[in-house]
Amino acid sequence: MSPHHQPASATRALARLEPVRRVRAGELEVGYYQAGPDDGEAVLLLHGFPYDIHSYVEVIPRLAAAGRRVIVPYLRGHGPTRFLDAAAARSGQQAAIGAHVIALLDALGIPRAVFAGYDWGGRAACVAAALWPQRCTGVVSVNGYLIQDIGAAMTPIAPDREAGLWYFFYFLTDRGRAGLTANRREIAKVIWTRNSPAWTFDDATLERTAAAFDNPDYVDVVLHSYRHRLGYAPGHPPYEELEHRLAALPPITVSAVTLDGMADGNFPATDGAASAHHFTAARRHHQVPDAGHNLPQEAPDAFAAAVLELATL
Repeated sequence: MSPHHQPASATRALARLEPVRRVRAGELEVGYYQAGPDDGEAVLLLHGFPYDIHSYVEVIPRLAAAGRRVIVPYLRGHGPTRFLDAAAARSGQQAAIGAHVIALLDALGIPRAVFAGYDWGGRAACVAAALWPQRCTGVVSVNGYLIQDIGAAMTPIAPDREAGLWYFFYFLTDRGRAGLTANRREIAKVIWTRNSPAWTFDDATLERTAAAFDNPDYVDVVLHSYRHRLGYAPGHPPYEELEHRLAALPPITVSAVTLDGMADGNFPATDGAASAHHFTAARRHHQVPDAGHNLPQEAPDAFAAAVLELATL
């Protein structure tokens, strides 16, 4: 048995983030969990792929105890979040996930919030912070500046890192569509294992998250996300102007804390210097020992501390 994975005990019961609230936000009905005081500083915690809101199950109580209003939405294609129009394009492109951070704030009547995330959620946080800085009180992003340079998508990276991103290329194919449709949980397990080789997770932990993959839009949103970022699928018209702005790799002009997990199997930890020019306000960067790609679930103290650290910048 591999060291990162253990079978679940028959009696093991995991905490679930319930009840889930729902709100109409732009083209979506968004399912989200909320904790903390209603009048606290708002913090949006944004999850990645293939994960769900339970990445933050141990971060949430730390922030709520510090007086923050914590809002944790299921991203498009995940959990109870649904498209309101059956005919709407199931876009997974970066402009779409960033725009709906702002749509969610509008729907909840929140003028400004901290945007914090990793993977897709970190990208959504960076996009929203860069394009709508007036709505953002600060950003926390795992792996730094995550706005995609789609114009450079065909520039290769080191072969060992390309190997870890196998699913990017798999999802370009009809075989990948069929595979993701049939093997959502199994694909997630493989990605989790590579992303976080030091993380011990069991079947119960995987299953709690994988329930979010049963969303009817999951496959379409995921495939569009990866096909668009590699230039193999066009963006959808409502996001064309935003994608044009993102192509310029706009700076993040609000305070930021960036984190790298030192046990991330796909994205090696750095000192943050290479991305420093993308952050034009106060920014601190930390390396987190023993944490992989799903950093808030693997190192909740470090992630919660990063959110609270924004208040000191």
